[in-house]
Amino acid sequence: MRLVWFLIFLFVGFTQAAGKPNILFLFSDDQRADTIAALGNRNITTPTLDRLAHRGTVFTRAYCMGANNGAVCVPSRAMLMSGRTLFHIKEDLAGQTTWPEKFAQSGYTTFITGKWHNGAESVTRSFQQGKAVFLGGMGNPYQLPLQDLSAEHRLENKRVSGEHSVKLFADAAIDFLKQPKDKPFLCYVAFNCPHDPRVAPKEYHDKYNAQKPPVPPNFLPQHPFNNGSLVIRDEKLAPWPRTPEIVQEHLADYYSYIEFMDAQIARILETLKAIGQMENTLIVFSSDHGLAIGSHGLFGKQNLYDHSMHAPLMISGPGIPAGKQTDAMCYLLDIFPTLGALAEVPAPEGSEGRSLVPVLTGQTERHREVIFTAYTKVQRAVRDNRWKLIVYPQINKTQLFDLQTDPIEMHDLAADPSHADEVKRLTALLQEQQKLADDSQPLSTDKPQPLEFDFSKVPPDKNARAIE
Repeated sequence: MRLVWFLIFLFVGFTQAAGKPNILFLFSDDQRADTIAALGNRNITTPTLDRLAHRGTVFTRAYCMGANNGAVCVPSRAMLMSGRTLFHIKEDLAGQTTWPEKFAQSGYTTFITGKWHNGAESVTRSFQQGKAVFLGGMGNPYQLPLQDLSAEHRLENKRVSGEHSVKLFADAAIDFLKQPKDKPFLCYVAFNCPHDPRVAPKEYHDKYNAQKPPVPPNFLPQHPFNNGSLVIRDEKLAPWPRTPEIVQEHLADYYSYIEFMDAQIARILETLKAIGQMENTLIVFSSDHGLAIGSHGLFGKQNLYDHSMHAPLMISGPGIPAGKQTDAMCYLLDIFPTLGALAEVPAPEGSEGRSLVPVLTGQTERHREVIFTAYTKVQRAVRDNRWKLIVYPQINKTQLFDLQTDPIEMHDLAADPSHADEVKRLTALLQEQQKLADDSQPLSTDKPQPLEFDFSKVPPDKNARAIE
């Protein structure tokens, strides 16, 4: 069977009329991996993402490696574009060649629309063309603060009064796809959705407000201890203790926004089909990381639980097995090395990502044996196929989860004497991964902070969005 997949892959994937496949890279913002109907969520409607899942291969264990600040999207996108791991990136990508640069050097027309967040210099260096490029800041989703870029680059930035940013990005991608081309293209569409503020058109909100989604199965009113990042901006979007009602209101907004994005993706795919390039285009859908929204009493992504580091990842197109799901563990920084292998584009200097082609071809069922994640100096984690260890160095706290029996990470086994050997093994594995990643953070301190956290002393955040 593996040989059959390999032969199909070689025959179909590399004998297209255009010589090399086009690439359409659809990237969302703050989207949990469990927000796609075809992958098991019965409370959301995502017909376009469902079709992509059925049309291609779904990676059910794809992870952001973490962050060195609270804006997790910034290092996540730097890792994606450079293929470098967390402690080897520069967040503005200064002096670091990106994968889109290599695609351009290999004969591709490269285009960007949407959220960048890694500096003006690097985006104009990485893409030959672009329109409606959002460089940074929160912005209003209806009137996006599009910043001017250097006039020497073909990147348009125009305010479009009354237009929703998600539609604006889709329009820009559609305009690009309709342009005549004599070369294969890389079209990167980075939606700022479902990041807050979550303001979709009214009909989408009406649908989910009429029957609000249930709280996550690992919902808690408050996080049980001080994880080092309990009152950062994302966490102030709802008061403490969290109530099921307010979490459901946030989830209704969240699902509304995702379904609206799904409809805009449908428009892009319809255009791709209309220009006759659907069968010659590799389509990637992923996100920069997940989000808590009530899970473990948290709201943001500034933690190392699965709901926050786990992201959706689907790849479809020529030579990609359809209707396949794989639990091969990977990082998001493995995506471009995979596309590079499929398009015969060499890696930029410093890229550490690993191609997923052997998984796609059926040559192997495993990719990475270990996933290491880190968040600032306050959290470190490591997981293998079954077990996960999270360490909180500032409070000398450790958690152990058996992901086989407890995938939602609710039953901490670290203090159970019968699992002492597992804690010891995973701690050693974590230290080994830190060394490989050039992470010098100690896993404990002589002066630990208090384990408990007093939420009553947290002042209200006047800038946090109020639920209407």
